[in-house]
Amino acid sequence: MKNLLVIIVLVLSFTAFAQKNDVAELKIKTSAQCEQCKERIEKAMAFERGVKSSVLDVETKVLTVSYLKSRTTPDKIRKAVAAVGYDADEVPADPKAYASLPPCCKKPDDPDHVDH
Repeated sequence: MKNLLVIIVLVLSFTAFAQKNDVAELKIKTSAQCEQCKERIEKAMAFERGVKSSVLDVETKVLTVSYLKSRTTPDKIRKAVAAVGYDADEVPADPKAYASLPPCCKKPDDPDHVDH
């Protein structure tokens, strides 16, 4: 019985250690413009497989994503941001998703862009 407890503790410790080493952080430059963009992108990331957390800094337009390397990749995360309608580093926004964004979320050089 004592040996079984030792084995369980070791397995749990190894699992926690392995998960900690599986977590990575990714910074993505986006085309986000405002707080609505922040809410939209962070909400989409919450449903993305393997993403543990995400925070968009509206001022710098940088999205910081904490994710599990065993469950997703930086490329998949960038594509998920693009699918919501925003540029993600070198991955351009999906045209249909971008077209459906509110005017305040459009890029400043877009004729449909409206400031708050």
